[in-house]
Amino acid sequence: MEAPFQAPRHRARVSELYEGPFPVPRSEAEEDRVYRAELVHQHVLILDPIHIQEIYGKGYFGKGVLSRARPDRRISSQWEEYGGHHFPVVSHSKYEQLLNWSIGTLLAQGLDEEAVNQTLLRLSQPVELEDQRRRMGGGENGHREEEEKEETQGRTSLKEEGSKDRVLTQRKRLQSGAEAEPPVDPELQTKRACRQGDPRFDPLARDPEELEHSPLEPEPGSGSGLVDPGSDYVLVVCDGEEGEEREDCEAGRREVRINPFKMTEYLQLSLEEAFFLVYALGCLSIYHNQAPLSIMELWERFRTLQPEFESFYAAYHFYRSRAWVPKPGLKYGSDFILYRKGPPFYHASYSVVVERVGEAFTGAVLRPFSWRSLAALSRITANVSKELMLCYIIYPADLSESELASPLCLQRLSVQEVIISRWISSRERAEQDDI
Repeated sequence: MEAPFQAPRHRARVSELYEGPFPVPRSEAEEDRVYRAELVHQHVLILDPIHIQEIYGKGYFGKGVLSRARPDRRISSQWEEYGGHHFPVVSHSKYEQLLNWSIGTLLAQGLDEEAVNQTLLRLSQPVELEDQRRRMGGGENGHREEEEKEETQGRTSLKEEGSKDRVLTQRKRLQSGAEAEPPVDPELQTKRACRQGDPRFDPLARDPEELEHSPLEPEPGSGSGLVDPGSDYVLVVCDGEEGEEREDCEAGRREVRINPFKMTEYLQLSLEEAFFLVYALGCLSIYHNQAPLSIMELWERFRTLQPEFESFYAAYHFYRSRAWVPKPGLKYGSDFILYRKGPPFYHASYSVVVERVGEAFTGAVLRPFSWRSLAALSRITANVSKELMLCYIIYPADLSESELASPLCLQRLSVQEVIISRWISSRERAEQDDI
């Protein structure tokens, strides 16, 4: 019996235009472009901001690690012009919270107290915009610079003393109430260095000394006049309440400071999405330890990381080839949910559960359902206005394990879909009466 097609439901508000998905180019003169991703800790990540926007915008692949879907996380929704530049605005209390997070990260890497204090002392110093302009412009006459240096020397020393006291206070506040930890093995401290923030191991980390000398200019090609949204610099504003409690924060004072804890937004792809971009579209290259991985290497790695990867990828490839946008369906208890065009335009139409079967529809299923669990999943799917679909990946009887070691096995797999709907007696009687 053929199931009737239910038209997708439009979203009430659509705030963006639909862009042609891969591999449709935006213009005839545009050349094919290969984007880059990194395999980091068993996850496929895209780090380049331009690559992130294009890959997500052309087909809605992946999700932002700090956002619900589109990777558009910002440190602040408020921007303000200061000294001829635009900066994200953060309150003094939020800046102190960023400093506390930075302290925790540095201590977790095994750094001693003196190194932590010196690092945060540099990071928490106000940035002088005139010094940045002189550094970028090659400097002005030496006599004027010498006079300004002598004039600000006393003020800078006072600021450093206040910053040092503030860092020590934050260290005590961070460690107050915490139980004393047992001595840590030096070898374990070395392992702790392999965490976020260590440039030797973390591809997203930057050296604080680089931030001190980086110019306050927008990146080439941005054209917006704004500093990068995941900015290295923030405009710290002291409000009235903080000004009454703290002497180092006068009400209404504004200072440009280095962002001590930069949370970089990047795009995370599922294994099926990553392999589809590499194998089916050929527009992505995945690197591991600075070396590109071939299609066979990716297939072997992904099969190791995810059991039955070939079944889930076959279902993903099947729906992508039919212009659906499959996204993970974990919160609905399924393997995929299917969108028409993409999540910004329509609500998901189907909740898909992938099953592996033989030609006679026999064999060990990936998810053994009982009548109760199947009825529960069907009711959940109906309550969120979706249809439950079982996607059967049919394996030929003569398909060997050696053939599964290559993506060429996908040519021998077939797909059959079954839509499950709940039987409602009152609706059945109404239909019989109409007949």
